[in-house]
Amino acid sequence: MSINVNGDTALPTRTALQQEAVERLVEAVGAERVITDPDVLLEHGHDMSVDHADALAAALVRPGSTEEVSEVLRIADDLVIPVVPQGARTGVVGAAAAMPGCILLDMSGMNRILHIDEADQLATVQPGVINADLGRAAREHGLYYPVDPGSVHISTIGGNIATNAGGMRCVKYGVTGDHVRTLTVVLADGSVVRTGHDSIKGVAGLDLTRLIVGSEGTLGVVTQATIALEPLPGEAAGAAAYFPTLEAALAAAAEAGASQHRPSALEMLDQPSIRAINAYDASADLPEDAAAMLIVESDTLGAAVDDVAEYERIFRAHDALRVDVARTSAEVDRLLEIRRNLHPGLLAAYEEVLTEDIAVPRGRLLKLLKVIEHASTAFGAPVATGGHVGDGNLHPIIGYTSADPASLERARQAFAFILERTIELGGTVTGEHGVGTMKHASIAQEFSPRLRALQVAVKAAFDPRGILNPGRKL
Repeated sequence: MSINVNGDTALPTRTALQQEAVERLVEAVGAERVITDPDVLLEHGHDMSVDHADALAAALVRPGSTEEVSEVLRIADDLVIPVVPQGARTGVVGAAAAMPGCILLDMSGMNRILHIDEADQLATVQPGVINADLGRAAREHGLYYPVDPGSVHISTIGGNIATNAGGMRCVKYGVTGDHVRTLTVVLADGSVVRTGHDSIKGVAGLDLTRLIVGSEGTLGVVTQATIALEPLPGEAAGAAAYFPTLEAALAAAAEAGASQHRPSALEMLDQPSIRAINAYDASADLPEDAAAMLIVESDTLGAAVDDVAEYERIFRAHDALRVDVARTSAEVDRLLEIRRNLHPGLLAAYEEVLTEDIAVPRGRLLKLLKVIEHASTAFGAPVATGGHVGDGNLHPIIGYTSADPASLERARQAFAFILERTIELGGTVTGEHGVGTMKHASIAQEFSPRLRALQVAVKAAFDPRGILNPGRKL
């Protein structure tokens, strides 16, 4: 059911099965929640991955409650029609992209913060809540939600749960899954379950909550989550340091990250990233002769300034060309916003990009960066790299021109080469973005046949008819 968006091919005719599905969906949740306009379906048929084929869904459904999600899945399971859960569609691996004739389940309208419990430091939220909105609401109650992926201002908690998103502060606070206590989940047959415990501890039964976190909508649809919050941190301080070589930057990062002055964020940008960010945002004013840049933050209560003084000492001992100290939270936020400009800056520089999300043990980061440099040279594809050096998670971003098929092929070759070598270094093809469709071919290399078979068996137990986001994740 793939179509040509240039209009050279007529839109496909909806099958009798799909027409039945639409009629039953309208009856179950109301015509206002079921969209069949082809233009809308095409617009919602992809995430932020630029390497996808356009496909026309049978319908887009915007449920308003757990009960309505349950009705949608009962119908889909009965008719054996694929369901693709969606949030803000900020993902970059195709996990929320349409497949021909599917039902797109847009959860973004279920976007209420239902309750914040100050005593137990918990927030109960619907999946469409924007990450930054939860952060602001927590602060109003004297609490803190530290998980902040690069898309913090636009990505949803449900999407963060689907990929187990991390971000810049996970070096200290962990990733999304470390903060999820309970989930309300609608299974493929429409049944509703609640996993986990509101309590801090709880080991009765298997940990299905952690299994669903990161499953990319293949095991169930999350309609509510209880999220653990943190006490408010201290006033942040930080620094940006610029180095003559990648080796010097990584050595400095390793020492800072292993010190008793534990950073809350520790990020790196290489030279192509620095130059792209400058071109995108001239106010960044980063020194383009530096081979690498480190950004570090401390939010330790009453000690952040002392922490940053130690980071500065470490950076200068590793031949930093320059160290700029950020003494207030506002100045630190500006540094972190520079880091958040990595992806938009490279999109502006390259026109189209393939975004990697690879992770290795921190001691192997230099080897991984050398792999990335080799891939760029060997395949003739521009690559810029930034990422979370505090926990070994890098984001090489490979540029290409959509009008040039040879350019795309070079980017694909570099993409595949980097994934393969990452696995050989004992790493993983995704630290926080997910597998989706773009990294599906690499799963067989990362996991043994037996281990993969066990995961497929788990999927079958949750979703016997295979309707939930088929062809993704596993």
